[in-house]
Amino acid sequence: MKLAREAAGAGPLVSGFTRGGFRVDDKIFLGLLLTPRRADGWVPPAVEALDDAALAPLLGLDPAPEFVLLGTGATLAGPPAALTQALAARDIGLEVMDSRAAARAWGLLRGEGRWVVAALYPWG
Repeated sequence: MKLAREAAGAGPLVSGFTRGGFRVDDKIFLGLLLTPRRADGWVPPAVEALDDAALAPLLGLDPAPEFVLLGTGATLAGPPAALTQALAARDIGLEVMDSRAAARAWGLLRGEGRWVVAALYPWG
């Protein structure tokens, strides 16, 4: 599936899905970390073991992101309460959805110029 690029969105955008992963520019990623400036491959821990240390590359931005879009794979899975609490202590929100929905939301939010980050688990 191909996604249309939002004209106003600066930085990396997911342009399609492939074999359980994500296409960003000419690269394919299974797990993916997105900031307004870059896209990086990610080997995520199990969702139930996810903590703020696993998201450190996203949380070190200056200024801090408004919130983290967390795509938990093919289905929605709740992250540990400790992660939600750790992000809240930094005044960073957490939006959880399946990874395809999170990739689409990323494009829309970046098209609006929102300062958000995303952590996407492989969906296949």
